[in-house]
Amino acid sequence: MDPQMAVDLAREAIIITLIMSAPALIAGMAVGLLVALLQAVTQIQEQTLSFVPKLVAVLVVLTISMPWMLTRMVEYFRELTENIPATL
Repeated sequence: MDPQMAVDLAREAIIITLIMSAPALIAGMAVGLLVALLQAVTQIQEQTLSFVPKLVAVLVVLTISMPWMLTRMVEYFRELTENIPATL
């Protein structure tokens, strides 16, 4: 295995990780923004008010996107294991 191949494998793993984490992160960010806006308008500064909705939103998005994420992970690991003989 040459250094370029190792870099390519690491890059692909990072890209897959970013793609799979994006839906949960975007949902948490959107709900956090809405709750922060609501807190600013109503002047309620309770910390648990911002944490619980974000947690629920992330869990819902993870539950909905779990089949897609599992498919992506299986495809990645299958491709990785099929390319083992070529890397040695």
